[in-house]
Amino acid sequence: MAYRPKALAVSAALLLGLTLQASDSPVLLTIEGAVKTPLALTADDLAKMPRTTAMFERDGETAEYEGVLLYDLLVKAGVPFGRAMTGKPMASYILATARDGYQVVFALPEIDPEFMGARVVIADKRNGGPLLNTQKPIQMIAPQDKLHARSVYSLAKIEVVRLRQ
Repeated sequence: MAYRPKALAVSAALLLGLTLQASDSPVLLTIEGAVKTPLALTADDLAKMPRTTAMFERDGETAEYEGVLLYDLLVKAGVPFGRAMTGKPMASYILATARDGYQVVFALPEIDPEFMGARVVIADKRNGGPLLNTQKPIQMIAPQDKLHARSVYSLAKIEVVRLRQ
């Protein structure tokens, strides 16, 4: 039997629940639900977007995380913000899901700079290097939260949900 590394990579990705793009880069994060343009983002996609940093303290240790603002990802997916969000869209939220099934919620106005403007970062770097193994491949960082339960390790999916149409 011939050794086929590409076939093995595809099989491994399927077992891990990953989707491969034409470049064979695994999808790290999907953005779906009430969006105009659902996204399947790879590490290359995230690296090409505007970058930001956030300081995050947990258990007495402070680390600097680098990544992309959740707001920028949602804009790329076609989520309306500002005045376009007033009215019925105000009853919308973001459901973030980790690979292990852990879920957290952000109200959409929390993310909008014209309302609350929480700087939630979808991070792929920690202190200039890779994330810790438990955080990989990406982590949601909500540095403004006093309790850090919404800073999701191993983030896999963001779903935008509208309660009223």
